[in-house]
Amino acid sequence: MPGKLKAKIVAGRHLPVMDRASDLTDAFVEVKFGNTTFKTDVCHKSLNPQWNSEWFKFEVDDEDLQDEPLQITVLDHDTYSANDAIGKVYIDIDPLLCTEAASVISGWFPIYDTIHGIRGEINVLVKVELFNDLNRFRQSSCGVKFFCTTSIPRCYRAAMVHGFVEELVVNEDPEYQWIDRIRTPRASNEARQRLISLMSGELQRKIGLKVLEMGGNAVVGYLQCFDLEGESGLVVRAIGTACTLDKVSSGTPASNACNSPSKDGKEPVFGEDLPSSSGPPTPFRALPTSSSSPPPFSPSKPCSRQSSSSDTDLSLTPKTGKNTWPRPPFPLSSLPTPTPHCGEFPFFTLTSFPPGFLVHVGGVVSARSVKLLDRIHNPDEPETRDAWWEEIRQEIKSHAKALGCHAVVGYSESTSICEEVCILSASGTAAILNPRYMREGCLDIGSTDHRLFEDPSPPSCGFCHIPYDELNMPFPAQLTYCYHCRRQKVPDVLFTTIDLPSEAAVTGKGCLIQARLCRLKKKAQGEVNATAISNLLPFMEYELHTQLMNKLKLRNMNALFGLHIQISVGENMLLGLASATGVYLTALPAPGGIQIAGKTPGDLSNEHHILTIQKRINDTIAKNKELYQINPPELTEEGLGSPIPEPRQRSRLFRSHSESSDELSELDLSHGKKDAFVLEIDDTDAVEDIHSLLTDAPPPTGFYSCNTEIMPGIYNWTSGIQMFTSVRVFRLSNANLTNQGLNKIFTDLCENLLKSFYFKLRSMIPCCLCHLNFTVAVPEEELIQVRHFGFAEFHSFSIENEEQLQFPLELCADVSSANTQPRSFGGSSVTVVKMTPLSFLPGIRIIKYLGIINMFFIRETTSLREEGGVSGFLHSFIAEVFAMVRAHVAALGGNAVVSYSMKECVLMENPNKNQAQCLINVSGDAVICVRETDQEPTASMTNIGQTCCSANDGAT
Repeated sequence: MPGKLKAKIVAGRHLPVMDRASDLTDAFVEVKFGNTTFKTDVCHKSLNPQWNSEWFKFEVDDEDLQDEPLQITVLDHDTYSANDAIGKVYIDIDPLLCTEAASVISGWFPIYDTIHGIRGEINVLVKVELFNDLNRFRQSSCGVKFFCTTSIPRCYRAAMVHGFVEELVVNEDPEYQWIDRIRTPRASNEARQRLISLMSGELQRKIGLKVLEMGGNAVVGYLQCFDLEGESGLVVRAIGTACTLDKVSSGTPASNACNSPSKDGKEPVFGEDLPSSSGPPTPFRALPTSSSSPPPFSPSKPCSRQSSSSDTDLSLTPKTGKNTWPRPPFPLSSLPTPTPHCGEFPFFTLTSFPPGFLVHVGGVVSARSVKLLDRIHNPDEPETRDAWWEEIRQEIKSHAKALGCHAVVGYSESTSICEEVCILSASGTAAILNPRYMREGCLDIGSTDHRLFEDPSPPSCGFCHIPYDELNMPFPAQLTYCYHCRRQKVPDVLFTTIDLPSEAAVTGKGCLIQARLCRLKKKAQGEVNATAISNLLPFMEYELHTQLMNKLKLRNMNALFGLHIQISVGENMLLGLASATGVYLTALPAPGGIQIAGKTPGDLSNEHHILTIQKRINDTIAKNKELYQINPPELTEEGLGSPIPEPRQRSRLFRSHSESSDELSELDLSHGKKDAFVLEIDDTDAVEDIHSLLTDAPPPTGFYSCNTEIMPGIYNWTSGIQMFTSVRVFRLSNANLTNQGLNKIFTDLCENLLKSFYFKLRSMIPCCLCHLNFTVAVPEEELIQVRHFGFAEFHSFSIENEEQLQFPLELCADVSSANTQPRSFGGSSVTVVKMTPLSFLPGIRIIKYLGIINMFFIRETTSLREEGGVSGFLHSFIAEVFAMVRAHVAALGGNAVVSYSMKECVLMENPNKNQAQCLINVSGDAVICVRETDQEPTASMTNIGQTCCSANDGAT
């Protein structure tokens, strides 16, 4: 499909002084796309030049339009020497290639230099004209929409979910090529930044081609990652969920099409409720379940199904040579149709689903692998990296199969790289999905055939019911009848990587729960180093899960949502960080207490110490129960059928066959009427672990925190909201630290980061911090880096005027005034654009998605001390990133960025040489949004403030 790209350079402003004699600049612009370059005239002696150039026209294929960015370079003309570069602007053309997207990119773009940062602005107009070409062999994927949000976007409904798509591209890193020794740091950074932009565009195009082959038109939950493998090369990866999306018609009431959380506590995560005879349209179109329906997902991929009676083989390679994915090992009354098949890997990157989509949840499945990096010799053959991820995904698939599940939801992948060692990680939640959402066809929304929506399990507890056979469980577990419906069995605790389902019945409020772990390792090279890391990983993961379980029971909760476990590798240490949101699900049994046991019960002093710890734990549990308002209703047997088995009977029935009931009777570890969770004190480390468990203080009064989009138990969203971002760096000064000492430093670093936010937002209480995202890295031998961003919301009665907000300078009460009168930002004017890590804004309705923002920046300095040290350097760089993101969104005609995230933030510093370098990758969805009561985007919107960054140098 050939196309024509047109660009016009209008003007510039606030350019830096390049001629010291006149304190002015002789600026001109180079416009480059592919191998074609145009130049404007030189505007002499002006810091605010007016070029008003003609339209520069590039005739290219649409494949190039997707791969290549438009490169705009601003230079200072010199007569007798080489022209001096002022800065560059990269403009992604892909948002113009969708029929529903913007028709023109127009606005003021910050001129960015990798050494000096933002150096003025340039006004640019960009248009694209495409000609229809129905060539089936074309290599472009124009028209495929991409969304970073992990739920079906507002204003859309999913006619069909096709399944998992993935791709990666590899190349050599210009930073480590031989020519780097003779070229300037600016040239090296720009070569690297340009290559990453090209690889990102190529990757997105290839993902889009796979979606078109599957019959879809969109990718939801698009996650793109950069693996900087040093001298080995550069890998850009992406995963997502292929869907067929339908735009909600303009006649649909806005309140039905794009809801924000409702005040009654039932947040329609996809924007709408289940279909009914009179209800609003669903974001997932209900589909017929007759036997004549064609197979779900992509018809291009072969699928077969084995009967459950003959399926005993859990090998990774199917015997038939096809994508074999059996049904659960026992019949489920809640599955009226055969289980769906979605190609080789039935993975979904979505974390939020409409009611009824998620039938059952089995639990978290994860896999990790340690690899030695080899140099990428041929960028066109990424087979090695593909094979690595293939192994990981096959392992995840086999784990889900062992749990009796046919799909994995909330799926994500990540890497941690240090020198030549790379840790590959993948995790998700094994689940059974309702197949009617994944078949072709259409059911009239007004249909009165309610048999399609019948489910023997109440929607508020159905997803908790176990999908595996209780008589042949893959692991020892305690099961009991559901405390809500008493029809099917549920586990005593549930871990998931997804958001809390909107229909789930919850008692009390949720809270953020974190487990932190640091382990030293000896410095080594090659295979010896990889083996040492491989030996440490299982124990670290076990300890992180143990910490999560302890903290969960200490808060009298029984389920975790949004679980994210990260293992980061350094030269001499491994860091583990697990974050999740704890809740009390009424369908699950009440958690038992925590029983302390010692190895020397005869020692009176030791016994007294144990009793003291036991009392503190019991008091803490009682206090947390009151703090989080966990008061589950008392169950009575009137009208509830058979009584729930006693816990003691439960443990005898479902204990593994290797353990006898005689051994069980010797231990009396009950705590009250519930089973106890035993913590045994057998060494000094155990005492330290229990001490850290008790010193893990809850948030101050009036503060609530979680790492999911919706805070469980709090539903009265308000208009007082702020996004915040923080990067904290800590340099270790003591070389003789132990594991316990490192654990304390790491824990204090994370705790102090949270406390700093509580302190800054202390005037805003009651306040809720949502979508808290922590990422930890070890960029250098003695350097620990924690980055964090989130979203704060306040109750309406706590915000009387916008002066109370922490950062009033970033506020704008009227979008129209913001778009016409840009605000000054660090010497440049940028239209104020709202930014949030959530997929929605409270009280705000999204009316149009303009495309994804996926930008990669490199910043380097040789004057670190003059810029305020690491704190000043990071603060100014992240502020500049915010400015450039806002400018690109405003140029597309948008006024907000949702699902915003900072995926990479790699900091390297050398204080002795006064140098530092930082790489940042940010992404999000550019949107146009209005208030719920308004129809046009020019109406006034929510007050939203953003902190740019809070970066701190730590010292021991």
